[in-house]
Amino acid sequence: MAEATQSETRNLAYFEAIRLALKEELELDPTVILMGEDIRYSIFGPTRDLHLEVDERRVLDTPITESAFVGAAVGAAMTGLRPVVEIMFADFITVCMDQIINQAAKIRFMTGGQVKVPLVVRAPGGYLNSSAAQHSQSLEALFMHVPGLKICLPSNPVDAKGLLKSAIRDDDPVLFFEHKALYFSSDDVPLDPQFTVPLGQAAVVREGSDVTVFAVSGMVSSALSAANSLAREGIEVEVIDPRTLVPLDKPTLLDSVRKTGRLVTVEEGCLTGGVGAEISALVTSEAWDDLKGPVVRVASRDQPIPFSPVLEAACAPTTQDIAGAVRKCLGKA
Repeated sequence: MAEATQSETRNLAYFEAIRLALKEELELDPTVILMGEDIRYSIFGPTRDLHLEVDERRVLDTPITESAFVGAAVGAAMTGLRPVVEIMFADFITVCMDQIINQAAKIRFMTGGQVKVPLVVRAPGGYLNSSAAQHSQSLEALFMHVPGLKICLPSNPVDAKGLLKSAIRDDDPVLFFEHKALYFSSDDVPLDPQFTVPLGQAAVVREGSDVTVFAVSGMVSSALSAANSLAREGIEVEVIDPRTLVPLDKPTLLDSVRKTGRLVTVEEGCLTGGVGAEISALVTSEAWDDLKGPVVRVASRDQPIPFSPVLEAACAPTTQDIAGAVRKCLGKA
């Protein structure tokens, strides 16, 4: 992980690290504004009562109309502000697809670089407590198909702070997917206001020699649990956290695959057309001679996510699924 320029840290929850990043950027840059539904109340906590600590005119509660406030944020970004917009649940980013895909992602290209769109869209996603089909999705793979967008998926509090600050300072639109189940995970987070984690720099969160596991967002902790379990069987797993899918750190991924000769991809999104499909295509086209066997993908079932806790658990990828995929990759299933 990127290191702070000062050594002082504080143990913070994931949501607190996001809140700290937002507060610091609001204080450092007068062009930063926050927008979203109930953003001053904040059901998950990252923006709760921020308006009491900074200029309240820059923390804006909006009506429940994603198309309107994301459209307004695109316009604000074009005219010199740096909006950070919150979609309360990532599922409802679908309501403002035109504003993101047809406008924000294309304006810099269509104006020949004359107009920038420094916009961040924060979107909590993933499985949590039977939130059901309309409040549990991981939609990042949809946006990998759209040139002009950057995509962040922090898996821990340190990266949550550092990546968000980099995203806010970036001159292109960034989709910042936060996993709801991570909000209360904690770690020692650098307090330096200039601490950042660069976009496009993956992390090797566990070194290993037998199999590379490319794990996204909330699946990083599950991949680490599987790796620690497999180590007791004599299987050494290398776990890669991409941190950002766009830009993607191809050298780190390919170097790992060339070392291990095997790859398992892990995500909470659906299997078909998912992140793992793109990563598999990349690796098989650029590291074919180094692969000792086919890439194995772990993902959610291709179905709407059930409300029933039992059915939800059957739909979601588990630590056991990851361990089984690694054994399959090694021919030990």
